[in-house]
Amino acid sequence: MKLVDLTLTDFVQTLGSDAPAPGGGSASALASAQGIALTEMVMNLSIGKKKYAEYEEELKEIHAKAADLKEKLLEAIDKDTEAFNDVSAVFSMPKTTDEEKAARKEAMSKALQGAAKTPLATMELTVAALEATKRAIGKSNTNAASDLGVAALNLNSGLQGSYLNVLINLPGIKDETFVKDTRQEAEAYLEKGKALAEEIYNEIESGLK
Repeated sequence: MKLVDLTLTDFVQTLGSDAPAPGGGSASALASAQGIALTEMVMNLSIGKKKYAEYEEELKEIHAKAADLKEKLLEAIDKDTEAFNDVSAVFSMPKTTDEEKAARKEAMSKALQGAAKTPLATMELTVAALEATKRAIGKSNTNAASDLGVAALNLNSGLQGSYLNVLINLPGIKDETFVKDTRQEAEAYLEKGKALAEEIYNEIESGLK
């Protein structure tokens, strides 16, 4: 059964068990999925309302984007655990001869690349989710403004958590170009996303005071 098909209770119990996966990567993807789902909710509470009629088309665009990102982030919950399981599988490979050791090391490097790419993809989706959320401020239901702030908090958590899950996989990767490029890409997403999340939160908080 996929993680996304578990009840909330079962997912959290599994997360807290001694099983190595799901872990922080899947939890980060879930945080981001929750964040953009809140943005989607605010759009549903705004579309069709006379008060926001002038923004109707943009609200529909944001809604469609949010719905798409939500589905992709839900998929990322299982993808992260699958990538970790690929890494774990390498540990069962034989390592008696030099040839076996070399093959094992190469397989581990490739598996770790996959494990790094998955949270990196979550970061990319999360930045897009933050961009969509920011577009909604001032154009959507003011009674749900706090939900956009909570969306930003969840998305920022997912962003930073995914960043850590990129970093932890890089040391074991032999391809130096891949490591350098992946680190730079992750840092760029982190910088952009954190700034967006802070802007959204501060603007929402200021408007509620």
